Amino acid sequence: MAGGTDLATDTSPVRATRGTAAWIEFVTRHRVLVAILFLAVFPWFAPYKALAVNILIFGLFAMGFNLIYGYAGMLSFGHAALFGLGAYGCGVPIAKFGVPWFLALPLGVLVAGVAAAVIGWFATRTRGIYFAMVTLALSQVVYYVVFQWISLTGGEDGLRGVNVPAIDIFGQRLSLLDPTTKYYAILLFVAFALWLFSRILNSPFGAVIEALRENEKRARACGYDVTRVRWVVFVLSGLFSGLAGALYALHLSIVPIETLHYFTSANVLMMTLLGGMGTFFGPFFGAFVFLLLQDVIGVITTHWQIVVGTLFVLLILFFPRGIWGSLLHWLRS
Repeated sequence: MAGGTDLATDTSPVRATRGTAAWIEFVTRHRVLVAILFLAVFPWFAPYKALAVNILIFGLFAMGFNLIYGYAGMLSFGHAALFGLGAYGCGVPIAKFGVPWFLALPLGVLVAGVAAAVIGWFATRTRGIYFAMVTLALSQVVYYVVFQWISLTGGEDGLRGVNVPAIDIFGQRLSLLDPTTKYYAILLFVAFALWLFSRILNSPFGAVIEALRENEKRARACGYDVTRVRWVVFVLSGLFSGLAGALYALHLSIVPIETLHYFTSANVLMMTLLGGMGTFFGPFFGAFVFLLLQDVIGVITTHWQIVVGTLFVLLILFFPRGIWGSLLHWLRS
């Protein structure tokens, strides 16, 4: 029709598809930068800054768990031990021995890494549900050791006195009493972890990790030492989880014994599934949804677990890829 649009030659859907594909390709190529930029503005949209800090830390924890579960295909029920030992490994030197935070933080990561090496050495020699049960059993051993070591850890009352009112970064003294300053100070460590995580996934070793998830027998036939690779992945996951735990201790100024409880392992599993296992940014999105629901529904009723659990089941039934994973799948298709 003259002066109109010929529907037979209208290429707007094609242009839209190409534009979406180009946008996805850009975000995928620069995923670390995009993730950091989003997290940099996130606290201004969160209900309050303390919740944003929790989402940042637990997103990092879920990212570490996602490495072992989403990318390597190993379901661990013992990551609470790695998260909690990272917190205690950082908190005990500060509270009991007056160690500076910049030494205590890597100590917490190191303690979690050593624990991951020990737990992983036993667990990675099993498969399937046996792997999950071994990680759970060893995690409970860690829980009861810390629970009984009252003189060092505080036992049931948790570790108190992890006071770090200010930190020095690049010559700048930052007060951690201000939640906004605390958020951006923690973001520096999370940004480094995101960059390192991306480097691992983009490396040849990252391809081997995904090969194990897809077909372990074929990976072994190609000459890879499957048990060793699984162990290394477990240790790397433990280091990320330990960093999250150490930052959590600095954030709260205390270390609750609940950080080592198996409920913490269940929570990080839910965060990973909600966001989308095997996706780069999904764990942070899952942490956001889980903690936001916990915060909002917890104000309405003390039985918030029932509501969150019901929503979790519905999301798994209708969005098996998770919210973020389903959104990416929808955009790509």
